[in-house]
Amino acid sequence: MNKILLKDYDPIIQQAITNELARQEQGLEMIPSENFVSLAVLEALGSVLTNKYSEGYIGKRYYGGCEFIDTIEGVAIDRAKQIFSAEHVNVQPLSGAPMNIAVYFGLMEPGDTILGMDLSHGGHLTHGHPVTYMAKVFNFIRYKTNAEGKIDLDNLRQMALEHKPKMILVGYSAYSREIEYEKIKAIADEVGAITMADVAHIGGLIAGKQMINPVPIFDVVTTTTHKTLRGPRGGMIMCKEKFAKQIDKAVFPGLQGGPHENNIAAKAVSFKEALEPEFQEYSRQIKANAKVLEKKFSDWGYKLCFGGTDNHLLLVNLFSSKGITGKQAQIALDIAGITLNKNMIPDDPRSPMDPSGIRFGTPALTTRGMKEAEMEIIANWMNEGIMNWQDETKLKSIKADVIELTKKFPLYPELQ
Repeated sequence: MNKILLKDYDPIIQQAITNELARQEQGLEMIPSENFVSLAVLEALGSVLTNKYSEGYIGKRYYGGCEFIDTIEGVAIDRAKQIFSAEHVNVQPLSGAPMNIAVYFGLMEPGDTILGMDLSHGGHLTHGHPVTYMAKVFNFIRYKTNAEGKIDLDNLRQMALEHKPKMILVGYSAYSREIEYEKIKAIADEVGAITMADVAHIGGLIAGKQMINPVPIFDVVTTTTHKTLRGPRGGMIMCKEKFAKQIDKAVFPGLQGGPHENNIAAKAVSFKEALEPEFQEYSRQIKANAKVLEKKFSDWGYKLCFGGTDNHLLLVNLFSSKGITGKQAQIALDIAGITLNKNMIPDDPRSPMDPSGIRFGTPALTTRGMKEAEMEIIANWMNEGIMNWQDETKLKSIKADVIELTKKFPLYPELQ
């Protein structure tokens, strides 16, 4: 076995990793779906568990030598149940898309109708966008927000009565408001539909008791374990016990082979962190920080999609507000050391690669310890960068200020 360290064996990869660490440390990460994991999570991810195959489930593995793997996966499941009050949990999905696909194949038949949110109104690709293969297998009907930017439950009920879906799906990637799960469950019950919530973006805020928990209400709830939950990149499915066998069979052997147990161990570590009292304060601060950004951008005349935020993110219609595209703003703010993403707005007349909006949020900044005072400063820099998007000198000046701020909030102070 090669015992040479990475820096000696493959300096190209090592340098790229070093550069990425510097980028993360010296910049302001505002993509809502990104966060910073703890060193304990990183340690689990880089552990010897990556060497082990463990196809199957606890006590029912295809390979031998899985006694310690069973312990790890069992701890992850127990902690997830405790966090979300879940009856059954599957921690093996590799990421967000496969976890949702597993639910579809576990509970639906090809051609069945699923009522889900339109992508441009805040939904997700896996919720039935025509470019995905799932849209060729199942009949997705997509609902939208109303003129006020809210989910119109009367319209949702009318669509459910008209299309008789087998499943009603909620949970979004760019929608910034709370979801009325009880009312949606009532609509689903009226038409005999299964309820599914994809809370990938807000899983951490639910774990931190800052948003409504749909797990006791809905039949199936999926979440990624990164984003606001601040764990490794991966997925998780929670469901009522009556759907457990169907879900488990859909994940393995339906869609996946051996699970990534190093990742599951890292999930377990992050779940322990989410059970700490400090995590509730962290989640509260995420929302408080987002509210500062909401007020600043609203005061400056930016058009906030959905009228504002109840969670960790904001979707802003830049093009109608300031005549700048999301792509132009993203590129400019990259130069300024502020990372966010271009994003489509509801019924966006522009293309997905050069849309009208930008999406940004506060989880990663909050992880670093930044609070309301820093949000005020950062909002000012964002506005300056957007309004001077063609002035590289100005943007580089902002970048210098960003670097000075980040020095006060080291990413991994334990390594300093």
